[in-house]
Amino acid sequence: MTAAREERLARLASETVDVLVIGAGIAGAASAAALTAAGAKVALVDRGDFGSGTSQESSNLVWGGLKYLENGEVGLVSRLCRSRDRLRAAFPTAVREVRFLAAVDRDAPRYKRSAAVLLAGGWAYWLLGRGATKRPRWWGGGALARRAPELASDRFRGALEYSDAVLVDHDARFVFSFVRDAAKYGAICVNYVEVGGARRVGSEWEVEATDRASSFAAASRTIRARVVVNAAGPWTAALNEAHGCPSRTRLRFSKGIHLIVERIAPEERVLAFFDERDRPFFVIPLGGRSCVGTTDTPVESPRVEVTDEDRRFLLDHVNARLSLERPLTMEDVIAERCGVRALAIEGDSGEDESWLELSRRHVIERDDAQARISVFGGKLTDCLNVGEEVVAAARALGLALTSPERWAGEPPAARRAEFDAAAAGCVDAGVARRLWRRYGEDAFAMLDAIEDDPGLAQPVVAGAELRQCELDHILREEMVVDVEDLLRRRTRLGLVLTGNELADVGELAELRQFVERITRRDGSL
Repeated sequence: MTAAREERLARLASETVDVLVIGAGIAGAASAAALTAAGAKVALVDRGDFGSGTSQESSNLVWGGLKYLENGEVGLVSRLCRSRDRLRAAFPTAVREVRFLAAVDRDAPRYKRSAAVLLAGGWAYWLLGRGATKRPRWWGGGALARRAPELASDRFRGALEYSDAVLVDHDARFVFSFVRDAAKYGAICVNYVEVGGARRVGSEWEVEATDRASSFAAASRTIRARVVVNAAGPWTAALNEAHGCPSRTRLRFSKGIHLIVERIAPEERVLAFFDERDRPFFVIPLGGRSCVGTTDTPVESPRVEVTDEDRRFLLDHVNARLSLERPLTMEDVIAERCGVRALAIEGDSGEDESWLELSRRHVIERDDAQARISVFGGKLTDCLNVGEEVVAAARALGLALTSPERWAGEPPAARRAEFDAAAAGCVDAGVARRLWRRYGEDAFAMLDAIEDDPGLAQPVVAGAELRQCELDHILREEMVVDVEDLLRRRTRLGLVLTGNELADVGELAELRQFVERITRRDGSL
């Protein structure tokens, strides 16, 4: 255990905070950043790593939800489009516009609708987004074959092309940017801390917590907080019940999987298909790979895994709609992603709704008597709204909070221009863009390190984007406890490298030393 981690754990036990945020997925991380920027003293804990649950299993898409228009959820779509564009404005290098090519399968219900109707839906979506993206268009017949030769074009009537947005890196890295900001604002952020029992004592919560990354007898601690924010994702309702605070909102779970394969199409666009039940499937660019997904399967428990049936289902549907030299097989799968969507249902509604029609809206519950706020459901796209709504709820519970004009996003453009000038002649433009996108102002220190040792600008292994200066920074500053934190969440190496390439990463002396240090768990550096 590092001295920095031990210090954070000690602060959890010794300091009373205004707000304890339980769960460091996108909802919890955004809430912690927003609360701390508003002046609250915050602790953020998660029983796993930051962003290690549902928030690391998404499609990496930031979107308004075109398909929700068919359910009549115009208000939800309008709000999500605004949220999408707020994220694009706040994170101009990390969230970028991407074109979708939604091919209309002849066997899908959408085939029954005319091209004019489908294009009208695209225009309605564009207008709900206030024209902030490129305009939609329709591709039919031979034009589609020329536009996307990777499609089995004879299977499709045509395709609607429209815009949404995508995370340039990946979801868990994006989540960590909020954790990093919360910590810089002063929040106590600690991963691998599991919450146990809790009770309300006077005007404070006393929450038992255990350090899951330590074998010390003194690993159990009590966290004291005026307000608790429950952002435990799929476990939100269960945690409320365990703490004696029953929820009004219920959750249903949907399992989604993605398979990472070699790059299918050279263009930076998303291919979308719909099967005979109108279920969507996507081929999404992920660096030099493609992310194929997703499934939407009702499940009873949030604990899920990829099965052979899942793999065959997804590969069969995608292979049937692509024109490849040979079909994708299980041997082509480089990595897998599997998580649950927590679908919020208020009151008695939702039981009779079609599974695929349940929306991804979020619900914020406030319990005034217990000084507790709970976040149910939602999407990564809506994270800024979640953060601000949690701040408003905390203010209603009596916390004296400010309303900062800006609490999330990349540093100002002038600061980026300063970085670009400093990076010129030090690293190539592509590396400079990536360093800024991933680390913001922390990237200035990396440039200083490279000036002292140019070798730090080299990739950690051949074929990997990650540079030596990044690896050093991540291991030193980004609260990594397990190698999986590095490979799967602070970077996407575990998603895009093959087994042999990952073995090369594992041979790095820094990683060997890191593993030896954290597995000793003796408190030394």
